[in-house]
Amino acid sequence: MAETSQDDRQLQIRKIAGEVMGLAHDGLLINMRFLDVALSRLKTVCREQTGAHLYDGMTLYYDPALLLRQYKAAPHYAARLYLHTLLHCIFYHGRNTDKLNRIYWDLATDIAVEHTIVDMGLHLTKLPSDDLLENRLALLRKQAGGLTAEKLYRHFRIEEPSKKAMEEWHKLCHYDEHIYWDRREELALSQAEWRKISERIKADLKSFSKDRNNAESIEQNLREATRERYDYTDFLRKFMVMGETVQVNDDEFDYIYYTYGLQTYGNMPLVEPLEYKDSNKIRDFVIALDTSASCRGQIVQAFLQKTYNILQAGENFFSKINVHIVQCDSEVRQDTKITRREEFDDFLAHGKLTGFGSTDFRPVFAYVEKLKEEREFDNLKGLLYFTDGYGIYPERMPDYDVAFVFLQEDENAPKVPPWAIKIVLDEEELE
Repeated sequence: MAETSQDDRQLQIRKIAGEVMGLAHDGLLINMRFLDVALSRLKTVCREQTGAHLYDGMTLYYDPALLLRQYKAAPHYAARLYLHTLLHCIFYHGRNTDKLNRIYWDLATDIAVEHTIVDMGLHLTKLPSDDLLENRLALLRKQAGGLTAEKLYRHFRIEEPSKKAMEEWHKLCHYDEHIYWDRREELALSQAEWRKISERIKADLKSFSKDRNNAESIEQNLREATRERYDYTDFLRKFMVMGETVQVNDDEFDYIYYTYGLQTYGNMPLVEPLEYKDSNKIRDFVIALDTSASCRGQIVQAFLQKTYNILQAGENFFSKINVHIVQCDSEVRQDTKITRREEFDDFLAHGKLTGFGSTDFRPVFAYVEKLKEEREFDNLKGLLYFTDGYGIYPERMPDYDVAFVFLQEDENAPKVPPWAIKIVLDEEELE
């Protein structure tokens, strides 16, 4: 009899918890119409005795007993939990976590989501701790320069938070466990679906003018989440030029005539293997480094090291190379010519950055034209310009490929000319 009573009680707990989550879903749907597709996509499943709420990119698993205790203490808690997890999904915070410091990334994503919720000012998700949270967020915004997960993560990597600070942020911002973010293959499928949903939300936000009143934060996070990301290794292949290397060309060598000649005439083959083979390798190449005050020396060095590592690992360099590393702020400060791998190694080990003034991109292009007139290049394929984007672009399109590489998107920076390639990399990719 006691066992039956216990089972009935568990069923009742599950039923009430399910109703609470249903009310939270409906409340969010009524108040934020632009999230309708996202709300229909995120499933909620009751999972008992977990002692926490979990989600795997597709489903929010809630502990019914825990949820009801939290709901009793704060009636808006369920809607807050629901929206918190939903924003993790539409910002795809579970992407590429294997390359990140998970402690700082988890903290950064929780803070970014909670800032978005507070910024929305929705009564349905209001909690007693929000006043304290807003004060903490205001201070952190000044320190980090923004409250998207990406900016917060970079800030935490540079200014490591104390154990006490992390505990306080965890108490204010942590609602669900991110343990399923490590399941790469399963999560990849859901990320593709959430990207489509996020693109739709961006479009819908422009239509629902009433909903946009307090939507600045969600728009910022969506822009960061949906921007194109590039594989830097693949990108560098676009800067390869055709050349010759001393190598047997097996693709164009006919072994039938070769072996027939050996059998018939002894050591006299009818054909010899071709000694040269075309291959895509970088020979004439310019790397321009923006050494203005806003580009930290450590980041510039990391970019150069990453570029070199990719080229060296892929054996993309000729035995004789011609790479110019040009340092520039408002004028060309230094040009280091690299003709051998050893010189590149020496520059990475002992080279110093010079400049640190304002930025003007035009002197580098004028300097490259001067080098071309002096026949410094046999076949200049491309110029790679690492910068923060705040500078004066040349109006004229050069006759070689140009790419401007940024570490982060900045809407206030001048627009890149249409004839140039714009690449935005994550700082973690340079490590």
